[in-house]
Amino acid sequence: MVKKAVTLAVSVLALLALSWSPAAAITDGELDGDGHPYVGLMVAHDAQGNPLWRCSGTLLSATLFLTAGHCTESPAAHAEIWFDADVESGIPANGYPDKGDVGGTTYTHPSYDPDAFYRFDLGVVVLSKPMKMSAYGSLPKQDVLDAMASRRGAQDVTFTAVGYGLQESFPDQASFLANNQRVRMVAHPHLLQINTGFTGDYSILLSNNANTGGTCFGDSGGPNFIGNSSVVGGVTSFGINGNCAGTGGVYRVDRADDLTWLQSAFGSHLR
Repeated sequence: MVKKAVTLAVSVLALLALSWSPAAAITDGELDGDGHPYVGLMVAHDAQGNPLWRCSGTLLSATLFLTAGHCTESPAAHAEIWFDADVESGIPANGYPDKGDVGGTTYTHPSYDPDAFYRFDLGVVVLSKPMKMSAYGSLPKQDVLDAMASRRGAQDVTFTAVGYGLQESFPDQASFLANNQRVRMVAHPHLLQINTGFTGDYSILLSNNANTGGTCFGDSGGPNFIGNSSVVGGVTSFGINGNCAGTGGVYRVDRADDLTWLQSAFGSHLR
């Protein structure tokens, strides 16, 4: 995903060697089905229409799709988005990766730095036409996650992680391609770290194991809903090892700079 204008498989394999790498998809989870129909799969395109990489994200309204900043960064200029629970089964009839259910223009947090992507890892897609649904994801209240600091590690401090893509890490390209299913999955990781020296005040670490599930390489930007709600506490952002085990990094959406940017730049799409 960080590598520009290369195939997704090559990108992901290259990322396995990095200590802080863009991450996503769901491990040890279950099929989401119709549980979160407002969570979609996006493919970023450059200005010439060439597919770049894929990510997940959440519709906050009929016209605004929330994802990670490294999903919308340059050279991305446009995104195509699918909302089927199983995008894989419709290929090539559904137009993947060139034509989704809807397309739109990509925007990235103004303070985003690709060399330290995890600091302001937030992006949106403004859709070219409304995507009407009966429900949407919602933004959190400012600093709402801070109240969890005294409870980190508790089994009841859970999130609902949703995303498409790689269900586990594989050591070679052939295995990656064989298991790279574009299916919406869900898991329920619990909070491990918040407001620590490692996470700073901009990210959290969630569990990633056979009991709770977690996130993996394949497509970042998917939501981590607070508990079983539809409130997006953060977007899947990074991994800290190459085998998608132990922890998953999430960029917080409840900080003032994020909420101010979303409201000031895209408030008309949130009403």
